[in-house]
Amino acid sequence: MKAAYIKEEHDMLRESLRKFLEKEAYPYFEEWERNGLIPKSFWEKMGAQGYLCPWLDERYGGVEADFGYSVIINEELEKVGTGLIGIGLHSDIVVPYLEQYGTEEQKKCWLPKCAAGEIITAIAMTEPGAGSDLAGIKTSAVRDGDNYIVNGEKTFITNGIQADLVLVVCKTNPKAKPAHKGISLLVVEKDSPGFSKGKKLSKIGLHSQDTAELIFEDAKVPASNLIGKEGEGFYYLMKNLQQERLIVAIGGIAASERMLEITTQYVKDRKAFGRSIASFQNTQFKLAELETEVEIGRTFLDRVVDSHIKGEDVVKEVSMAKWWITDLTKKVAEECMHLHGGYGYMEEYEIARRYRDAPVSAIYAGSNEIMKTIIAKKMGLE
Repeated sequence: MKAAYIKEEHDMLRESLRKFLEKEAYPYFEEWERNGLIPKSFWEKMGAQGYLCPWLDERYGGVEADFGYSVIINEELEKVGTGLIGIGLHSDIVVPYLEQYGTEEQKKCWLPKCAAGEIITAIAMTEPGAGSDLAGIKTSAVRDGDNYIVNGEKTFITNGIQADLVLVVCKTNPKAKPAHKGISLLVVEKDSPGFSKGKKLSKIGLHSQDTAELIFEDAKVPASNLIGKEGEGFYYLMKNLQQERLIVAIGGIAASERMLEITTQYVKDRKAFGRSIASFQNTQFKLAELETEVEIGRTFLDRVVDSHIKGEDVVKEVSMAKWWITDLTKKVAEECMHLHGGYGYMEEYEIARRYRDAPVSAIYAGSNEIMKTIIAKKMGLE
């Protein structure tokens, strides 16, 4: 069943994007996984085709598309591999902060290059001692004339190695009570004095997605790089995290559908005891159960996306989708790998990569425990 928000133009986008990815991504993805990086040239090709930040105003390089375009782009990238999540983070998580809260000067300077793939962005929230608890961050930004002096460390930063601009969550007023009122958003450019990138982190999965530590040692950042108002950063984050978590849920359901697709084909082709594995009742029941759960997840997600496009407040529903779908993705990965038998544990089979990539989706963009806390609050259970 087609989602309510999908129109003819969305179908046309999906068809053209698939053709593009079949030529520019699928043949090279395993190489990118080995190299631990998505090449900048691919970003630029995405930008040249209008697949980066399509929702932007035309004067900033976009086509003023609705969020349905972002849904399709993220789904099709996920089908190639979860290691491409950095592109969705750039287009639908980081750049929206610049567009919504940036000055006109900032927008003219950065947004066209973001849409073209000339600039890659990242957002730096997590620290070695602060993850889901944003109010507990320690990175400081102290005003000094026309600059901020930034000190601190960030870790697990998606796109961290290649990022040209990093949206840094920092404390401009460490003494603020409550603590979250001292948080601001500051854009740090890659060549800023005192800013350095640590080693590329070695992860269990998401091998082609570059993740880094970022270090600020008396980093000098122009005060004009402040995004929005000083001290309002926490509120900006709370407003925009709804879309970030929705993007994660979209990736999770697309990954689950892909794993079911390849596993269904595998069990049809694989023989045991003189017949296909697909003919065994256990196989049929397992896949029937997974197919049902994924269809339920897709139906709920489509409803939430439709409400999000309409501008409705769906924080509770997004939190539900994020935790339930990413938990389901982990379940699908485990069951599908098991149905592949010993071959499922071999690197040459896609399901092995999917199995490695799935678990982290329940952790980033707010852990699933945080999602349940949000739902409970929305239920009046504080």
